[in-house]
Amino acid sequence: MADDRILVLGIGNILWADEGFGVRVVEAIDRDFVMPDTVTLLDGGTQGLYLLPHLEDADIVVIVDAVDYGLPPGTLHLLSDDEVPAVLGARKVSLHQTGFQEVLALLQLRGCAPRVLRLVGVQPHTLDDYGGGLTEVVAAQVAPAAAHVVALLRDAFGVTLLPRTQTDDAVVQHLK
Repeated sequence: MADDRILVLGIGNILWADEGFGVRVVEAIDRDFVMPDTVTLLDGGTQGLYLLPHLEDADIVVIVDAVDYGLPPGTLHLLSDDEVPAVLGARKVSLHQTGFQEVLALLQLRGCAPRVLRLVGVQPHTLDDYGGGLTEVVAAQVAPAAAHVVALLRDAFGVTLLPRTQTDDAVVQHLK
């Protein structure tokens, strides 16, 4: 797994309350750690099909998102591989684009699906507050979710992470 290309993908819309959870977690990881060249941190926002080139290049994908599991708000829930598309299909990543489930299905059809797929999700409290930030209960899960992603990278995928110093440049990629 040392040569695997790993994508840590935060998806969601930071302008819609808890919908921005995935992006905020990826930003927190980038704030605290320097990633090796084999790991890409990506603010996927609501880009849908525009994420395909990034996903096609990855052997391992860790998605971070707000997902309605039907659990109490703020509950972190972790899924693996075939479990992931089922929960990501319920909503579209944008009103004008496909759902992320369709993006994953297209990767399968093209023979480019990641070998390993993980989802670190939080049960949102509020998704329909335009202009609002994360709710308190969901914001409290940003650090634990970031810690879980870091643990996955280290323990499951053998990635060596270094603490970021004030002189290190941030590297989260933002799609435009």
